[in-house]
Amino acid sequence: MNSLRQGTIRLFRFAGIDVLLHWSWFFVAAYEISSRKRAYSSPVWNGLEYLALFLIVMVHEFGHALACRQVGGAANQIVLWPLGGVAYVAPPPRPGATLWSIAAGPLVNLVLLPVLWVLVVLGRSLGWAASMPDAYRLLEAVQYINLGLLIFNMLPIYPLDGGQILRSLLWFLLGRARSLQVATILGFAGVAGFLILAVWIQSVWLGVLSVFILTNCWNGWRHAQMLVRLAKAPRHAGFACPSCKAAPAVGNYWLCGGCKQSFDTFHTGAVCPHCAAQFAVTACLDCGGKHPMGQWVMSASAPLKV
Repeated sequence: MNSLRQGTIRLFRFAGIDVLLHWSWFFVAAYEISSRKRAYSSPVWNGLEYLALFLIVMVHEFGHALACRQVGGAANQIVLWPLGGVAYVAPPPRPGATLWSIAAGPLVNLVLLPVLWVLVVLGRSLGWAASMPDAYRLLEAVQYINLGLLIFNMLPIYPLDGGQILRSLLWFLLGRARSLQVATILGFAGVAGFLILAVWIQSVWLGVLSVFILTNCWNGWRHAQMLVRLAKAPRHAGFACPSCKAAPAVGNYWLCGGCKQSFDTFHTGAVCPHCAAQFAVTACLDCGGKHPMGQWVMSASAPLKV
């Protein structure tokens, strides 16, 4: 998903979270607005409908980000693009924390359901369908947009919210790595179904979305394989994470941000052996905590967790 950050425009910053808009959004917005011009008496209403979609997606992503922060995770960016939005969240590697961070997004749509329903009912009782047909039609469209986004996001297909919620629930039973393996396998099956449907109904957008999901499923599968290897890897003696007390794994699991080469930071003293870059903090692969290398050194009497 990091590629989505390229070609973005920074819109604003709220609660320490940057909201970015991908440049392609403008072209898709122009196409969608022009293609639905018959739905309203003026293109302005089409624009308002697309803006409503934009706002619902943004609020949904803020649900993810703020929930992630609530459980002690990091969430600093939201990227909005034609196929929806992506909140870059990094919750603590615990099933409960991950579950809340993911579930909070659809909960926003769930809360909006009765609010929008009441507004539609109120508009109908006030006779808006006859006196203000465009406004009433927009209100109905927003209601269906919110409902459609909720249903789609809750499909148990990784990396959609439903698939990630399923993964979080399986994490309690199967562990961190196996739960991700199961979720991505189900995701691959879902992608196959989406691709078949895209060909059948000749939908370019569904095809593009299927490729996006497929890419993320593949990345999730590779991450799951890494987690399996990590669980079986030997551990460095004499070091322990200051946060979770886990001994770091032996192996090239750390990636240099400069030369993009992997290395074992505990063999090199937090220095990349390829480009000599020095790292002020070292990340724990088990809990995600980041601490200076000096804080990792464990005394002989300190407890060790593997």
